[in-house]
Amino acid sequence: MTTRYFEDWQVGDSFETRGITITESQIVDFALLYDPQSMHIDKTFAAEGMFGELIASGFHTLSISFRLFYDMGYVVHSNIIGLGLDDVRWTAPVRAGDTLRCRVAITALTPSRSKPDRGTMSFKATTLNQRDEEVLHYSSTCILRNRPEE
Repeated sequence: MTTRYFEDWQVGDSFETRGITITESQIVDFALLYDPQSMHIDKTFAAEGMFGELIASGFHTLSISFRLFYDMGYVVHSNIIGLGLDDVRWTAPVRAGDTLRCRVAITALTPSRSKPDRGTMSFKATTLNQRDEEVLHYSSTCILRNRPEE
């Protein structure tokens, strides 16, 4: 995909990312580093828990979701910085073997008043598994560059 600059977007634009299948080793490796709760790293504990098996950390799911968005290439050269996340909700567990993809919709665009070379873009991301079940949603705002003058 080609980078999109601030003026290339319109409110209502939407797209869907490719999918990625999550493995048990990815779940455990991420959790050991960043979220070592038993439901993510201990198969015996997880089997006796409410989900009956290991589940991915929500932070892992969020990281995967962002990576899928970034891999589209739309903001590789235009992104200045992310301003934050809102309304982050993990709505269903992610298990080994699940294939995740994201749907992203642009919700707001605001040109900068003080810096005419940029603007803010807000979007909502919804992460789905292979059964079209929502597993995560969040909203985010970032600052994007305008297209460079040639």
